[in-house]
Amino acid sequence: MIYKVSDVEQFQSQKQFIDTAIVPLVQLDFSEVGMKQTSSASEYLMTLTTFIEQQLHGRLMLLPPFSYTKLTKSSESAMSIENELIEAGFKSVIFVTCDHEWTALKERINVLWLPAIPLESMDKTVKQRILEDQLKQVLPVLTSVWAQ
Repeated sequence: MIYKVSDVEQFQSQKQFIDTAIVPLVQLDFSEVGMKQTSSASEYLMTLTTFIEQQLHGRLMLLPPFSYTKLTKSSESAMSIENELIEAGFKSVIFVTCDHEWTALKERINVLWLPAIPLESMDKTVKQRILEDQLKQVLPVLTSVWAQ
C-alpha cells in the first residue's frame, strides 16, 4: 500500500492485516559532488521501496520519504515518526536508508541500511534483476521484525 487516499482508507478498515510502515530516509546534499550521489541514492531507495511495496501489497504501507540534510538530520525526528505511526495502528515501523550513519540507532529503531546501487545507467532487465536480488536480502529482515 502507498500513502494515498484509497490505500489509506483500506488501511483504516484493515489495520490488523496492514501492520508495517516502511519509511525511506533520504539524505539531501546540495554540494557539487553530494548532489549527484544523494540523488542517485534517492532514486535507488525509492525504486527499491516501491518494488518491495508491490511485492508485499496488503501487508505494509510505503510512506513518503523523510528527507533531511546533514544539518536537519535528527534521531529524535525518526523516533517521533515511529511513535506517531505506532499510535496510528502500525505494529512495526522500518526505516530504509542508504545513509550508513542511521545504523547507529539500530538499538532504538528498526533501520535497514542498503548500499546505494546506481540504477540510472542500467537497462530495464538488469535493473529488475537487481531489485529482485535486493528483495531477497530484505525479506529475512522483514520476517524477523514480524516475528518479534
